[in-house]
Amino acid sequence: MRIALLGGTGDIGQALALRWARDTDHEILVGSRDPEKAREKADEYETELDSVGVERDVKGFANEMAADRADVVVLAVPAFHVRDLVAAVADRVADADVLVTPAVGMDRDEEGFHYKPPKVGSVTQLVADAAPDGVAVVGAFHNLSADRLANLDVELDLDTLLVGDDEDAVETVRMLADQIEGLRPLKAGGLANAAEVESLTPLLINLAMENEGMHDVGVEFK
Repeated sequence: MRIALLGGTGDIGQALALRWARDTDHEILVGSRDPEKAREKADEYETELDSVGVERDVKGFANEMAADRADVVVLAVPAFHVRDLVAAVADRVADADVLVTPAVGMDRDEEGFHYKPPKVGSVTQLVADAAPDGVAVVGAFHNLSADRLANLDVELDLDTLLVGDDEDAVETVRMLADQIEGLRPLKAGGLANAAEVESLTPLLINLAMENEGMHDVGVEFK
């Protein structure tokens, strides 16, 4: 399977690229608005993987070209960029593609971070509304620490919640998440439940800020 990480030069894109490249045989494509930056980052990821004894070929492309080649497309950009990114790649994704969004709308003030969903209720629903007809959308990886995920020396013991209305698409993302060592995917219902999942992210960030030793806090359900 080919996985494209659009905005894959950022924190969560890097983290997922490294974990999937280390733990699976899927082809990893790094996308960026600047294809040269994508290629440079892909080379950096290859070097980092080599440092832990994993020899992998990671390719870098412009976002549109990466999306055109992929089976699963991860929109690894902040919430305020995600609609524009979907519009930019809309003619490059086929009916068989799955769009995955980990983005969360948040504000910050002197008290900390606060959930700020768009008018449609969640960023995941925003992506679903913007996606071309026939392209399934799944929300996933919202509540993970990108720093912890990107550190290949750290063993994970975390859960990630999945939301989506297309059962086949959710199962595809569940399989991909499950292949990351130490990550357990849990289904949390349809797109209507996305706001509840997304709203956990500012809570976790606030916990990390307020409590010593919890910089990379995550969630495990028991």
